[in-house]
Amino acid sequence: MGENYDRNEVIRCIHIGLLCVQENPADRPTMSTVFHMLTNTSITLHVPQPPGFVFRVRFKPNPLADRLQRGPSTSMSFSCSVSVTCVSPR
Repeated sequence: MGENYDRNEVIRCIHIGLLCVQENPADRPTMSTVFHMLTNTSITLHVPQPPGFVFRVRFKPNPLADRLQRGPSTSMSFSCSVSVTCVSPR
């Protein structure tokens, strides 16, 4: 993108995008509201909640690594779960 953009306009677009991915669908703006937010900069935007599409990561100790490696360092394993939904037309 280089420097050929208005920083405030980019931040506003990101802000609106975050409003569109709210976890609760009732909190998301309608398409007509999104259009008005994009075309009218005098509209004050709500503060978005954390988006619904966040990978929640859990760390847990790895007992196998603890048995194999004795010493001052601690070993951690990484566990992540993802849910994928495929939408098909009727």
